[in-house]
Amino acid sequence: MDLNPVRAATAKTPEDSDYTSIQRRIRTLQAAAESSAHGENAEQDIAPAPTQPPELYPFVGGVREGMPQGLPFYLADYLELVNWTGRAVRDDKRGAIADDLPPILERIGITRAAWLQLAEDFETHFCTWIGQAEHVEQACERNGQRWARGIRACRRLFPS
Repeated sequence: MDLNPVRAATAKTPEDSDYTSIQRRIRTLQAAAESSAHGENAEQDIAPAPTQPPELYPFVGGVREGMPQGLPFYLADYLELVNWTGRAVRDDKRGAIADDLPPILERIGITRAAWLQLAEDFETHFCTWIGQAEHVEQACERNGQRWARGIRACRRLFPS
């Protein structure tokens, strides 16, 4: 579904594909990166972690014991998989991502170094949920949890 607009030649890239979950995830990620770049978290002792839209099923990383509900992939890996797949030219489709475009993380303004720092710091400060504190609290309630590790960091990093 995330590549349908590219394959139909109505969008050149996944980030330009209106009404797709990948575009929603990318915009959320970019907003988190922008707030970090503008110093909104400068007073914090931890780096901001990439957020995911609360209305979409979350990416929860690699398969492991005690794994939270979600998609067993890292968001960066999914973005790169969609980008790589979208570059494959198919005879039965009108569109593909142009080979001369830079990699997706570069196109959306997230450097590999920044992504690595965010991903490494994520597991230090968060366990299962990340985002605005009220969304994390709602997720805990839905899943029968009393609290989530990192809730204070969520309040500092993602004010309502």
